[in-house]
Amino acid sequence: MGSPSSTQGTYPYQNQANWSRSEKAIARRVFDAALKRELQGVIQETKQKASQIKEPTDLWELERYLTQRRKGIDRKYEFRSSQLVRVFGTLLHEGRICEEELRGLGEDKMKAVRSAAKFLSQNVA
Repeated sequence: MGSPSSTQGTYPYQNQANWSRSEKAIARRVFDAALKRELQGVIQETKQKASQIKEPTDLWELERYLTQRRKGIDRKYEFRSSQLVRVFGTLLHEGRICEEELRGLGEDKMKAVRSAAKFLSQNVA
């Protein structure tokens, strides 16, 4: 077992991958809903930005915004059992999901998600 400092900078419980069939179904529902909400936000923001385009440089700024958002969303949303605690911890930390949406997950998963969210909260400085 490594020293506590050997795990600094890593998400707690990141390798936990034993998700039951029902937990995976809940996870998929929450994952899909959070992704849809985030994409809807990007659509709204894009429409607002597009309506303000006056110069060619504004057009390229919109392209940069969309590219950054796509890359960020692609990094954040990864539906693999080994990544779900990280994904849900991130979404919980960002306020994109609430614990109530995760109801039905085992307490071990909830504890891990809360721990990942807390880890992010403590490291956002």
